[in-house]
Amino acid sequence: MSEATARIGWPVIGRGGKRIGRVEAVFADYLLVRTRGLLPVDLYLPTEAITIDGERAQVDASPAEAYERWHRPLRRVGHD
Repeated sequence: MSEATARIGWPVIGRGGKRIGRVEAVFADYLLVRTRGLLPVDLYLPTEAITIDGERAQVDASPAEAYERWHRPLRRVGHD
């Protein structure tokens, strides 16, 4: 990530100018990003994958690639 840090509410933009989501929380080593859509999901983007451009964060990934790389689904618990 560049010297500047992202802020809550900033858009996260992917390759080709496609919007991936919005920064929900900023941590030391990752950003929590909520995707857009009917069923939004949380992505955990590592800071080294982010660059800052004005008042937005950018990543070198399409929205689909971002989901594949940085989505962490809840663990399933077995029910006996």
